[in-house]
Amino acid sequence: MDVLFAFLEILKYILPSIVVFLTAYYLIKQLMKSQERRMLLELRKKSTDNLNPIRLQAYERAVLFLERITPNSLVMRIFNNRMSARDLHTELLSTIRNEYEHNITQQIYMSQGAWEALKRAKEETIKMVNIAASKVDDSAPGIELSKVLLDMCMQLDKLPTQMAIDIIKEEVKSFF
Repeated sequence: MDVLFAFLEILKYILPSIVVFLTAYYLIKQLMKSQERRMLLELRKKSTDNLNPIRLQAYERAVLFLERITPNSLVMRIFNNRMSARDLHTELLSTIRNEYEHNITQQIYMSQGAWEALKRAKEETIKMVNIAASKVDDSAPGIELSKVLLDMCMQLDKLPTQMAIDIIKEEVKSFF
């Protein structure tokens, strides 16, 4: 009986200590989780604050790329009177590809949808240039190709580059 009584006495002192310990452990654990979440949120906010200007610059460069490969802009920038249709065709395609390669790293900062719209616009523009070139003899003056290409642009409701620019603008609006 003395052993049982001694055991109950010890239990009387240990049991409240265990309850206090477990309560303190639980509260400290919750506090640590809360602080960890708060630190992660602060880190994400700092990361976003640093990344947003870079992302915005990537979207700006993407729009600049699309404006530069718009057929009207391309023809005005590249055409000279001494070019044949074949020379102009080659130069147009080369310029589009070079512009694209110069801006390819911007996809890191852009959404998949925006980048796909940009690529689609590039491919559609190349297709337009190729179709226009197929309608003109290679030895014809470059002005002939430029006229056919610009006429094709006029027949479209919206250029592929403008559609991509609209998608990018909508995406950038969602940031603010």
